[in-house]
Amino acid sequence: MRVTGVAKAPQVTGGVSMRAPNYDATPRRSLIMRILVRPAAYRHPRAYGGVCLAAGLWVFFLGVILCAYGFWWGSLMIAVGALELGVAYHLLVAPLPRRVRELEQTRARAVDDSAARLRRIERDLHDGAQAQMVAVAMKLGLATKRLGGMIDGTGQADLERVLELVVAAHRGAKDAITELRDLARGIHPPVLDQGLGIALTTLAARGDLPVELAIDLPERPSAAIETIAYFCAAELLTNVAKHSGARHATLEAAHVRGLLRVRVSDDGCGGARIEQRGGLAGLAERIRTVDGRLQVSSPPGGPTAVTIELPSHA
Repeated sequence: MRVTGVAKAPQVTGGVSMRAPNYDATPRRSLIMRILVRPAAYRHPRAYGGVCLAAGLWVFFLGVILCAYGFWWGSLMIAVGALELGVAYHLLVAPLPRRVRELEQTRARAVDDSAARLRRIERDLHDGAQAQMVAVAMKLGLATKRLGGMIDGTGQADLERVLELVVAAHRGAKDAITELRDLARGIHPPVLDQGLGIALTTLAARGDLPVELAIDLPERPSAAIETIAYFCAAELLTNVAKHSGARHATLEAAHVRGLLRVRVSDDGCGGARIEQRGGLAGLAERIRTVDGRLQVSSPPGGPTAVTIELPSHA
């Protein structure tokens, strides 16, 4: 799906670049590993590490056999084999504890975030829609009693009061329905069923700020990724309208093989900061749960650009 154009809608302003952990990046290496391991090896660490493991074992045992037969240079082969095994360990085993710790932390954040969202949904239902429906039931109950009195011949004078109660109950029911619809949309926007491109177009058109759209989504990512991308774009556009003082914003979404990129930019005042428990920090936490990346560029005076990169599948 390709969409280009201008819509109406709502990013935050800021000058801090924040990235989620990039596990494919080359890790910090000691001097000896910089000498022994070429940077290209980190592009395919398992394949390179497997070759080093096989070669190291072969050379090491060959050196042991040569030493056993009195060839002194077999010790050199043992040393070379040990270096090869060290490289294999560096590529195959050493990164695993760090990765496991990161995954444990990410999972804990995801669980906590899900629990908090469920609590918030329950609270909103209890204090909002549920209270509205209780009030509707009470008003309709009073109206029923009044109508009963009229049927018994005692209540012609109560007709106007009955009408007021019914009108109030009807208004309350409509308000409750609207609130329930908003809550459902907050859990999963129905427009996403038609695809992320249409959802973003609708999102941009709902706002008060002119938004230029540039959408290139030839394939659909997974449903979880679409949901994350949608809510991130929604919060960024809302922040543009609230905080940036911008007159114009741009929403871009592109999907290449294995990667979904969403970018929101504006011509506002800039100077955004990623603060603890702030909007951008919350987005970064959500994106980390799928090994995504958040980048913010917002020098004082603007312009501001926030780029989100997500894998195609969670």
